[in-house]
Formats: sequence, structure tokens, C-alpha cells
Amino acid sequence: MNIIHLSAECYPVAKVGGLADVVGALPKYQSSATVTSQVIMPFYNNKFTEAHQFSQIYNDVLQLGEANFEFRILKLENSPIDFDLFFVDVPKLLFKDYVYSSDDTERFLAFQIAALDWLLTWDQYPDIIHCHDHHTGLVPFMLQESYKYESFRKIPNILTIHNAQYQGWFSHDKVNLIPPFNFSNVGLLDWGGVINPLAAAIKCAWRVTTVSPSYMEELKTAANGLEHLLSHEHAKCVGILNGIDWKVWNPETDDFIVQNFTADTLAEGRQANKLHLCNTFKLDPNKPLFAFIGRLVGEKGSDLFPEAFKTALNTNKVSILLLGSGNKDVESALEDLKEETEGNYNAFIGYDEALSHIIYAGADFLLMPSRVEPCGLNQMYALRYGTIPIVRSIGGLKDTVVDIAEENGFGICHEEATALAIVNAIERAIKLYEDQERFNTIRTHIMSIDHSWDASAKQYIELYNAIN
Repeated sequence: MNIIHLSAECYPVAKVGGLADVVGALPKYQSSATVTSQVIMPFYNNKFTEAHQFSQIYNDVLQLGEANFEFRILKLENSPIDFDLFFVDVPKLLFKDYVYSSDDTERFLAFQIAALDWLLTWDQYPDIIHCHDHHTGLVPFMLQESYKYESFRKIPNILTIHNAQYQGWFSHDKVNLIPPFNFSNVGLLDWGGVINPLAAAIKCAWRVTTVSPSYMEELKTAANGLEHLLSHEHAKCVGILNGIDWKVWNPETDDFIVQNFTADTLAEGRQANKLHLCNTFKLDPNKPLFAFIGRLVGEKGSDLFPEAFKTALNTNKVSILLLGSGNKDVESALEDLKEETEGNYNAFIGYDEALSHIIYAGADFLLMPSRVEPCGLNQMYALRYGTIPIVRSIGGLKDTVVDIAEENGFGICHEEATALAIVNAIERAIKLYEDQERFNTIRTHIMSIDHSWDASAKQYIELYNAIN
């Protein structure tokens, strides 16, 4: 079975969010003696593409409305990735130093059309086409409706929704950018009076998956306008929990962290990483270290941090370290907080891959007070490294973290996305930290929880077999 994944992101090539981590790992874990998974993504102008070699395997001209654009298909050579990775290079549209911007309609339509045009030339078509999020959401529609791709109509296709908040909306006056189709079926593109690629994919895909079972259920009542559609299409929808790449996220072999460790050497290894963080950011290593890693956006609850952190820091019982960027007002408020809380709080505004690994390896607790969290990978990384997650019980966080008040619980959960809820959760964490015997028992236990891709990849293969 040959599976083609189409995605705007793939780690380590281009990463904005969790989509990249999934597409960078799932194909690796799907591949076997009987299954081959490959990825097609846009060719961006970034550090990865500058540092690697590519071979051209195809070139042509794609039509986008009245305009024509030359494109190439490139293959990554001497790949550090365990699956074939192909790139759609449309120099005038895709080869940018950004992944997403204001011109995404034309850019990602060109990507989708070029990818399908290339697949038309294959001697043997893929067995499954797996689309990820709205950036590839018009593929299921084009496979079903565009005259040009009529020979693809019997190929099963799947849509995975990583985040339904973003749907790729654009106006009907751009409908001519889509390869010609029976216009009587234009309603398949419409949702809310505009062309909605995510909605079109939900309507046309053979199966729809989300990245956790709880998120699948939540979308029926909170999907940024798609609630009715998802409820109507529920028979073909399923939630499959994401995994993490245990080869990349392994404290025993991680090259980014200060000192490697296993569950048996957890105390010594984690202390070395914590001391490094505290020395670097001028924090007190004798206090429990709370951390946040991620985008400073409303979905993540980051706007609650300035108030919550100030209240928690006033107790003089905690250290807090933040790594992230996003909303400029939130960034400014978090920067200003440094002056009032020197020695107990610090923030790195931006993103640093190596630093994120060290934080997972050295922080005592990881904060995730998300308003929306389709799956969440950070809590799984934290568990893998022995950092106890503090989460709002929503989406994938609800599926992966059990509160310490419950039998065999190992995390701290709260129901509301409020500053008060965060502060209360931190207070519970302080009490747990003070009970060092229980604290260390939980840390050792969570390192053994298996959130690798093995089980999830198997569920996807079973889904492919069911429709192939």
C-alpha cells in the first residue's frame, strides 16, 4: 500500500505548530514491508532548504485561473528523514521565507494543483491520499469533481483536522482558480457564503479524522462554525490520538539537553538540566520550576499568564520560565513582568528548539491552560522527560493527562481557562513538590507512559485498509 501525505508543514523542514511534528513522524511509523508512506509539501526558502541537496524529478506548468506558473518537483537527497520527502517548488508563489501569510489562497491552491498534476503522471497511482488541514482541503473536492482528475476518483482520500479554528476561507470570486468542474456542484465548496476549503474537505473526503477522540466530540459543539457539518458527517469521522516520535524525544539520547538520563538516573539528570536553566535565566533552583512552551495566542490561554504569574510569584514559592512568541500585547506584558519579579521569573520571547528540549528535561511542571487543544504534543514530550503537566481538561489534554486526585493519576488538571484556575493549579503543584517522595514516584512513572506513534500509526493503517 502506497500512502501519500499532503501537508503545508513537516518537521524538521518547516514547523509552525503541531502539524509539522505529526507529518514528520507518522509516515515513519506507518512504513513497513507492506506499506510505504511518502510526503509532498511546499518548497520554502528557509534554513533547511538552504542546507540540503535536492534533485529535480519533474517539471511542468500549472494553471491557476488565467495565470500559468512553472513548477518543479524536487526530492530530498541524503535525507535525514526515514521516508521519501518530495517538494512542490513554485518559485513565484511558494519559495518564500514564511509558511503562512496573506497570500495563502493562491499559494496553497498552486501547491495542491501541482501535486495532483504530478501524481497524474505516475505509472501507478497512490492507494491512499491523506490530506492535512485546510491547506490541502481542496484536494478531496478536486479528486471528486474536477474533470482534470477524473482518473483519481476511485482513490480513497482522508482528511485529518489538526486545528478547525483555521479553515482557509476565500471569496467566491476566486472560484475560477480551481480546475474546471461541474458548476452545479459548487455548493460543496461553500460554507457560510464563502469558499471554505476545510468544509469542502469534510464534505468530500472518504473519511475525516481528528488528532484526539475528545477533540472529535468537542468539534460537534465548538468548531468555529462547522459544528452542524461535522455532526451531519459524524458517520465518517473518527478521533485518533497523535503520538510523539520516541526516537527524537528521548532523554537518554537527546543531543540538545545538558545531561542525558533514564528513569533510573532521573534525579541526577533532571537536576543538571534544571540548574542549567536556572543559571542561564537567573532563577532560584531550590524552588519548583514552572514552564510554558508555545505560541502566545488566545487558544493557548497565554493572555492569562501576566495576571496568573504575578499572583503566583507573589507567594515567593515558585520560579517560572516562559518560551514563546505571538500576541505582541502579551509579549510586552510578559517582558514587563521581569522587572517586578527578578530572580523568580524570566521569559525568552521567540523560539529555540534546543532550549525547548532543555526545558522539558529540567522544568518541574509544564503549564498548558489551553482554551483549544486538538491534541497537544507538549504534554506528551513533558511526560517523556519526567516533567509533570498542568493542563486544562480539554481535547487531547483530557485524553492524555489524569489528575493526581484520581487513581493512578499523574498530572494536575483544571476545568476553567482563567487566571484563578491557573493559580489554583500551581498551588496544588507546590504541595505535590513539597511531598518529594510522591513527586519523584510520579516523575519516574510518567517516563514509562507510552505515547509513541506505534499504536496511532496502526489505527491509521486499519482505517486505510477499511476504505481501500
